[in-house]
Amino acid sequence: MRITELLTRDSILLSLSGTGKIDAINGLVDQLDKAGKLYDRSAFRNAILKREEQSTTGIGDGIAIPHAKTAAVKEPAIAFGKSEAGVDYESLDGQAAHLFFMIAAPEGANNTHLEALSRLSSILMNEEARKKLQNADSAEEVIEIIDSYDEPEEEEVQNIADSQRFVVAVTACPTGIAHTYMAADSLKAKAAEMGVDIKVETNGSSGAKNVLTPEEITNAAAVIVAADTKVEMERFSGKHVLETAVADGIRKPQELIEKALKQDAPVYKGGSTNSNGNADNKKEQKAGIYKHLMNGVSNMLPFVVGGGILIAISFMFGYKAADPNDPSYHPIAEALMTIGGGNAFGLIVPILAAFIAMSIADRPGFAAGAVGGMMAASGGAGFLGGIIAGFLAGYVVVGLKKAFAGLPSSLEGIKTILLYPLFGIAITGLLMLYVVNKPVGALNTAITEWLSGLGTGNAVMLGAVLGLMMAFDMGGPVNKSAYVFGTGLLANGVYEPMAAIMAAGMVPPLAIALATTLFKNRFTKQEQDAGKANYIMGLSFITEGAIPFAAADPLRVIPSIMAGSAVAGAISMMAGIGLRAPHGGVFVVPLVDGPWGIYLAGIIAGALLSAIFIGFLKKPLNK
Repeated sequence: MRITELLTRDSILLSLSGTGKIDAINGLVDQLDKAGKLYDRSAFRNAILKREEQSTTGIGDGIAIPHAKTAAVKEPAIAFGKSEAGVDYESLDGQAAHLFFMIAAPEGANNTHLEALSRLSSILMNEEARKKLQNADSAEEVIEIIDSYDEPEEEEVQNIADSQRFVVAVTACPTGIAHTYMAADSLKAKAAEMGVDIKVETNGSSGAKNVLTPEEITNAAAVIVAADTKVEMERFSGKHVLETAVADGIRKPQELIEKALKQDAPVYKGGSTNSNGNADNKKEQKAGIYKHLMNGVSNMLPFVVGGGILIAISFMFGYKAADPNDPSYHPIAEALMTIGGGNAFGLIVPILAAFIAMSIADRPGFAAGAVGGMMAASGGAGFLGGIIAGFLAGYVVVGLKKAFAGLPSSLEGIKTILLYPLFGIAITGLLMLYVVNKPVGALNTAITEWLSGLGTGNAVMLGAVLGLMMAFDMGGPVNKSAYVFGTGLLANGVYEPMAAIMAAGMVPPLAIALATTLFKNRFTKQEQDAGKANYIMGLSFITEGAIPFAAADPLRVIPSIMAGSAVAGAISMMAGIGLRAPHGGVFVVPLVDGPWGIYLAGIIAGALLSAIFIGFLKKPLNK
């Protein structure tokens, strides 16, 4: 398939309006939507913005390639946009972007489509092609230029003339349809200029291409891993491996190649099957604890959500309908309670601990983490104990990997199947049994009793603080800290904070939606259209819907939504409302413990307050 089958005349915009990043994104999304390439414009736009949060797609040299792979796309497509004045796109080189290619890939895109999309990234590394596109005056000319450079890629055959001047590399980005291939082409072009032999493996959406052979890895002076996602690393054991971000593969190819030739990189010791490339190791270490915790929480949430909603539904038959000795007993209520409370909720802490440990030590850490989590749950240490068990098990297994690194290679096969689970479970279990469970169990009980016995004033204060945290960064570390606090208390039988957290989390997108409806003269037509989608996101408890508006005007929007979220959280806690399901938005409001009408009124009051503040603080636009 040729690129011009995806880049068509009706998806080309030769005069992008606006000078900001959001303006460019909105214009390209609208162009794809008009061309009939999208099922859901808002969902696709949100997927584009989510990708931008990971790292900017402004790659430098005046180019930006926003892209997303999502079910909101009908069919693979590319939109081209050009800005004569330039757009401040937060590009890697700090320069304004003039050429834009927005790549839309559906979840089920086949390899043929993905290969065509990846070839576009390679074409844009060609300076001559960029100049021609910048001077193009018509859609037909743009298509003709792209078509003239579109050549099918061939698998590389590497002839090694000098192993001291030969390096291998792997490139990978989260979506695998743009940066992966641009980094590969940048490295290959610079290597040719320097007279260095190189082979680059690309881990894209259509699978790995130009896969490195054991012989090539052995013969290489060093390995460059330019990746922002997981890469199979065990094959590089014993080699000098330079790990960095995929953006560095695009922007700093010469520096990376020179370091590889000098073997200016640590020797990879092995013992892990994956690596997350990162340009700043110190930053990675600081982010490590948060990353491991979020890995556990994200894998735990389906159990909390599914189990919590089943428990809530069982209460619709009567608060004690699951008890065979109660007059209101109903067998369906008992079944739902058994499935949700006895089993799904029973797995919350073990699953949390297992995936934290797995994030730290990879698969060998899973078993030790699961057992440690089970011991925390049964020993009264609860959610806090589960977190400790996960980190404890993970680092115990990491220590075991180092301890067993000197064993003969003939015993390599029994490490994962015998040594790691045997010693990992034993050491983690002993530490949980004799060191962790009792003190953490006592702390857990004290926290639970304190929260259960909160007076009205303190409860209102707690609700307000949780609301402020939920709205402060809308999906960032502070927001996630509040959310993890609430979900952890569910396992301890404390449900009121979770209700306050969800109420507060619904306020920011609902406030934006109301503000764009009530105060239209404060927002552009594009912002008003985007605001409508926030009704759905707010009702669905997707706080992140407010992020684009907060990013565009943080000093006015963020304080406004924090105020409304604090009010919603305070009202929820003041009314003593509990929630057993940590997600669901308006769909689980009728299932709350307590007066659901007051709960809904608190959410509406918070959203209205924030919307009024936004309307008051933002100035009317000039006609």
